Amino acid sequence: MSSLCFWCSAAAATATAVALWIVVVFHFLLKNKSPSSRISPAGTPPGSRGLPFIGETLQFMAAVNCSSGVYDFVRIRCLRYGGCFKTRIFGETHVFVSSTEWAKLILNDGGGRFTKKYIKSIAELVGHQSLLCAPHLHHKFLRSRLINLFSSCFLASFVPQFDRQIVETFQRWESGSTIFVLTEALKITCKAMCKMLISLEEENEVETIQKDVAYICAAMLAFPWRFPWTRFDTGLKARRRIIKKLKSIIQERRELELQYEDFLQQLLMEEDNERPLSDMEIGDNILTMLIAGQDTTASAITWIVKFLDENQDVLQNLKEEQFKILEKQREENRNFLTSEDLANMSYAAKIVKESLRLASIVPWLPRLILHDTEIQDYKIKKGWNVNIDVRSLHSDPSIYKDPIKFDPSRFDEETKAFGFLAFGMGGRQCLGMNLAKAMMLVFLHRLVTSFRWKVMDCDSSIEKWALFTKLKSGCPILITPIQS
Repeated sequence: MSSLCFWCSAAAATATAVALWIVVVFHFLLKNKSPSSRISPAGTPPGSRGLPFIGETLQFMAAVNCSSGVYDFVRIRCLRYGGCFKTRIFGETHVFVSSTEWAKLILNDGGGRFTKKYIKSIAELVGHQSLLCAPHLHHKFLRSRLINLFSSCFLASFVPQFDRQIVETFQRWESGSTIFVLTEALKITCKAMCKMLISLEEENEVETIQKDVAYICAAMLAFPWRFPWTRFDTGLKARRRIIKKLKSIIQERRELELQYEDFLQQLLMEEDNERPLSDMEIGDNILTMLIAGQDTTASAITWIVKFLDENQDVLQNLKEEQFKILEKQREENRNFLTSEDLANMSYAAKIVKESLRLASIVPWLPRLILHDTEIQDYKIKKGWNVNIDVRSLHSDPSIYKDPIKFDPSRFDEETKAFGFLAFGMGGRQCLGMNLAKAMMLVFLHRLVTSFRWKVMDCDSSIEKWALFTKLKSGCPILITPIQS
């Protein structure tokens, strides 16, 4: 009976909230009943501001919750308005642009006209001290402290460790079993990032981190409402758990003077600097790296496997390259890959690049406009958001011949400047780009030299509520080990 009363109360509260929302909307509709509010002022980009107050937020959320993915919202408006349009979502004006000229102008800016800014829900989940959200000068400071952690020396030590982890994981895969690539890739990448960043290897703790990162990612496009049991509230609670865990590790290392060989230790060793990172800066940026290293890398690996299954000629060429590397490894009596091996994977590197182009894991790159400016005769106002439409650039026939075709050989030659933006460009380019590429190449090498496989579900539907383009099917594959 008490359970029934609880649900009745919850339903009543929800109905009240909805009723209040409708009243607010109609208030603004009556207050702004003139249609002029939805007409583009002279000189500004074409587009619709939608309904007063809420703009096109409802259409945006509908796209978030459909199998075509959130980018469908952008795609439809590109077809309607062209390569530059404006819209209004979450109470702010957003301009989407899709040309290499605009990308160059925005991404090469030194912080004078543009700075990075994500929508409120993302900023609160990753943290305002994160590289992703920091304004220009703060970003430069954070990057200067973090960039050395991604050196070639670090990669040289990381590659064989990650390869060992992959080999151990694949040894547990049974012949004839169905493996969900996304599920396995998420486990592998999370485990690698936890060890690399904070030396966390206890299985239950790593699994908890993985689940909490998943909750955060699922909340990134949710309404930023803090009501209990909402998707956003669940994501915030997951963030708080991870930050609490990181603070506990930091405090323990300081009190016991523990020494580890990981990212966190390197950051703590810099506390003698004139301006060391604060604990919140460390926490937000380790969380950011956990999200990027786990979610985006695992999603990319999943797409690579799907594209290879659909293009058997490419897969065969890849096998020829990878078995030569495996043979050399055996001749030199080595058990694991090195960074030098990865440097010899030229064809595999093109496959990774082509997969990232077609999948466009990160569909657009957001910036905030700091001063009134003009982009090819369009007036863009201070305080507006401008988003570089990466997916549109990656499928532009003027940049890529036959853009919907999976063709790694297109990267035999240099692409047009600012035509490939999977990792961004300029001063805000992804700091972990080389690390992500290394993880993809190692996984790819071991997969094609260890198994034959067949994708069992070819559905290309996108997982709902995903900011990063992720296959809903998880890419299940039927595996058969290749005998030595």
